[in-house]
Amino acid sequence: MTHTRDIFQAIADPTRRQIIGMLAQKSLNVNAIAKEFAITRQAVSLHVQLLNDCGLITIRQQGRERYCEAKLEKLKEVTDWVDQYRKYWDNQFDSLESYLAKIQKK
Repeated sequence: MTHTRDIFQAIADPTRRQIIGMLAQKSLNVNAIAKEFAITRQAVSLHVQLLNDCGLITIRQQGRERYCEAKLEKLKEVTDWVDQYRKYWDNQFDSLESYLAKIQKK
């Protein structure tokens, strides 16, 4: 399945991050998710759809209910992106540490 949304767009919103956190614990139907928020069920459904579009969750139909499950392996894209900058800054801090140690010896 090709995901049409950017994962960074999905995790930028605090409500969606909270939904991901809830679904990381257990599968929930959309009504159970909506009960945790002070927004309409329709607004929650839009958040859920965006999370589904970017591949962070899957939705399965069970009778009349739609159950959502987290697919946390998709967050590896975020980790990979952050790691490239982490390596850069780690190198910068190592260089700074070496420089400071060198000038302290003088």
